[in-house]
Amino acid sequence: MFESLTDRLGSTLRNLRGKGKLTEENMAESLQEVRKALLAADVHFRVAREFIERVREACVGQEVLKSVSPGQMVVKVINDELAKLLGEGSTELVNEKPLRVLLLGLQGSGKTTFAAKLAKRLEKEGYKPALIACDVYRPAAIDQLEILAKDNGFLFYGERDQKDVVGISKRGAKWAREQGATAVIFDTAGRLQIDTELVEEVRKVRETVQPQESLLVADAALGQEAVNVAKTFNESVPLTGIVMTKLDGDTRGGAALSMKSITGVPIKFLGVGEKVTDLEACHPDRLAGRILGMGDVVSLVEKAQENIDEKEAERMAKKLETADFNFEDFLSQMQQVKKMGSLGGLMKMIPGMNNMQVGDREERKMKHTEALIQSMTPLERSNPVILNGSRRARIAQGAGLQVKDLNALIKQFQQMKKMMKMMKGGKGRKMMKKFQKGGMQLPEGGDLGGLGGMKF
Repeated sequence: MFESLTDRLGSTLRNLRGKGKLTEENMAESLQEVRKALLAADVHFRVAREFIERVREACVGQEVLKSVSPGQMVVKVINDELAKLLGEGSTELVNEKPLRVLLLGLQGSGKTTFAAKLAKRLEKEGYKPALIACDVYRPAAIDQLEILAKDNGFLFYGERDQKDVVGISKRGAKWAREQGATAVIFDTAGRLQIDTELVEEVRKVRETVQPQESLLVADAALGQEAVNVAKTFNESVPLTGIVMTKLDGDTRGGAALSMKSITGVPIKFLGVGEKVTDLEACHPDRLAGRILGMGDVVSLVEKAQENIDEKEAERMAKKLETADFNFEDFLSQMQQVKKMGSLGGLMKMIPGMNNMQVGDREERKMKHTEALIQSMTPLERSNPVILNGSRRARIAQGAGLQVKDLNALIKQFQQMKKMMKMMKGGKGRKMMKKFQKGGMQLPEGGDLGGLGGMKF
């Protein structure tokens, strides 16, 4: 998400960081480029104009610290203003039990999928979630929600033979309470566009169930239209938060930067994928850093804590210390990394790695690596030295790939083991010195162990 904005801002800010002295001319030129970058990313023109004015005012008379250059100070000001634009203060849900959450938005915005994602997140926080199907118009909407609930073990309530949405929501809330649910999520209907009937319906449901949270689910791909949708809904049905969905498919993300400013409603969640776990809480300060290519280490650590098995990590650490690991261990580590999300998303959280090109090609190569290892027998995974010609041909065929692909993986794996052996004892320090002096190279092509084909 935000790839085009990050690229354009990154180029402008790199030039700005190098300025030893700021003048009206180079400031005006740089801020004009920032404004163009915002508009190209579909940021509302009024929001872009006001943002540039605030940055300009904050930079005038700015006391420059001795430890940084004037250009670096301007970058900090832009970072701070971006965080304000995305929303200051807490973006957490109300901490109450039972918690009632009303979801609303246009048809196709991803409300039903988000309902399951939110339920999964609340379940991890100790809630017992229930999903209430209040969309009686879209074909298969009730079935979709029921399948998501069943697949994830959530409570589900729906009435296929009824059209009275207000009555369904009332009876659903009562049923959920009787079942001991502590988080009740109401998935309402959407339309292709906002109309009086839609707004009136969600207004009545809101009056009936009295939710603590009324969240607008908005498709990031709508661009500036998403801002208009949020404004109209908020004027009719007071919102407590906004959810931006499909950010993984929209590289501009300007709607996210505009909605808080236009509506005054905080962005609380970001949908970044199709899986039920692909949901991030919106932390304005962290997101601002990611947009400016500064990474987001805190979110990366939180993802690791949520998804990586601690005992498995300790076991692997001991294996790496002795360089005693095999393809079984390698496969285990790849699967742990996959739980954390896409490689591209992870790279953007690491400072300095934002420009690394990790896209469909790298994701596909990682899948190929996984397929090759899974085509091996347990004996072959634990003892790669037995991989002769006939075994390699069978493994490659089983993975639907060529023998040369397997040969490349084996070569990279052997080089990685060699590097790990060099890291043992005092050799590790010597190797790092060689890296620093440029006397050592990473494995051929800079492809570290075939892990997604990431180039360094």
